[in-house]
Amino acid sequence: MISSAKITQSLRSIVGESAVLSLSELGESQPGGIAAAVQTANAIECIVYPQTAVELAEIVTCAHRNHWPLLPLGKGSKLAWGGLANQVSFLLSTARLNRLIDHAAADMTVTAEAGISFAQLQASLAESRQFIALDPLWGDQATLGGIVATRQAGSLRHRYGGVRDMGLGIQFVRSDGQLVKAGGRVVKNVAGYDLMKLLTGSFGTLGVITELTFRLYPLPETEQTLLFTGSDRSLQELLSTLLVGPLTPTAVDLLSPGILTAEPGSGQMSVLVQFHGLAASVEQQGERLYALATDLNLQRQSWSEAEETYPWKQVRSQFEQPFQSLDQDAHQPNATILCQFGVLPNQSVDRLRQILNQADQENFTCKVQLHAGSGLGNLYLEGDLQRAVGVITALRSLCQSSKGFLTVLNAPLTLKQNIDLWGYQGNAFELMAKIKQQFDPHRLLSPDRFINGL
Repeated sequence: MISSAKITQSLRSIVGESAVLSLSELGESQPGGIAAAVQTANAIECIVYPQTAVELAEIVTCAHRNHWPLLPLGKGSKLAWGGLANQVSFLLSTARLNRLIDHAAADMTVTAEAGISFAQLQASLAESRQFIALDPLWGDQATLGGIVATRQAGSLRHRYGGVRDMGLGIQFVRSDGQLVKAGGRVVKNVAGYDLMKLLTGSFGTLGVITELTFRLYPLPETEQTLLFTGSDRSLQELLSTLLVGPLTPTAVDLLSPGILTAEPGSGQMSVLVQFHGLAASVEQQGERLYALATDLNLQRQSWSEAEETYPWKQVRSQFEQPFQSLDQDAHQPNATILCQFGVLPNQSVDRLRQILNQADQENFTCKVQLHAGSGLGNLYLEGDLQRAVGVITALRSLCQSSKGFLTVLNAPLTLKQNIDLWGYQGNAFELMAKIKQQFDPHRLLSPDRFINGL
């Protein structure tokens, strides 16, 4: 039996008394709730806040020496995502590792600690007319390290690529407490193994990220957002032109009925398009897209440049707001579920319609945002908890029939305990298990959080 006093005293000897809090002292400061992230919340003794990478490495070394499993996190905005961590002794937060280490504006790179606020970092970069081309869910609350650990790119992936495409360097702490660096602070650095890509999306199971270097992009001179609503056939033709034609949109999202349109009962889906760039180019591309939409008999809507961010924030809020204050541990008759899914891009309209029809047949509320270029998207479900497993299984089957997937990110605890959250059917699990064994042989980092209990 692990002594709770020993854990707390050991951690305080490293970081000081004020940097180790009991869960009762923590209160409601962790969005999503600790209970949704672990199998037994009352077994967790405390949360520790190191202020330097060296302190964090000492903490992990101590945990390794004593065989104390731990759960890394940033500010907890996505703490409820992933599997239920098993036998966790304490939480390890990077929230106080929040320094901007180096902004090389001329080289268009930035290096920052993992706990830095993503929103604050973007605001700082904007002073030099630069930005990190990501727009993840809960971006106003997330840390840079948390975005990498959960692989959240957002709609801008269409133009700029995913998280793995932007990372240049990483520093992290191994399960034995060793501090490791890989990559560098320049775009053309190719030294060593690309551990940045490996740790991206690993949910803290391979190492605790302490520092990251990202490539940057210039803020555009102007932006324009356009919304098109109409029949499935017309939207598919519009998407085909956007994805393979001469236009160069920054983001192209296929939306389920009612997310931005005033009449969700119409059943018509929409396509939300964004252009970035020089004013003349953005204006010309918008006019060409309007002409195509007219030929396809699509309804059109646009926003002024001052209002340009509104539709994208509104879309994200459809998937964020239901989880802001929801107690997923309460015995509620309805389940509120957030999923990530993928389908073949050229089948996106047909598959989305099938998903909506399946959810409607089961009397489940369903909202979908699908990034049309990659075929990846967010799916929100709300309905009878007793039928949720069957609904998720049916929707997962639809996605897999299009060579895709469906992963449950956030759901009530009882549902998480009774369903395969990941639904992984690929052939790489044996390799993933070997990597986990190599990086964390004693299963101390986020045990059971990843695919099939990794």
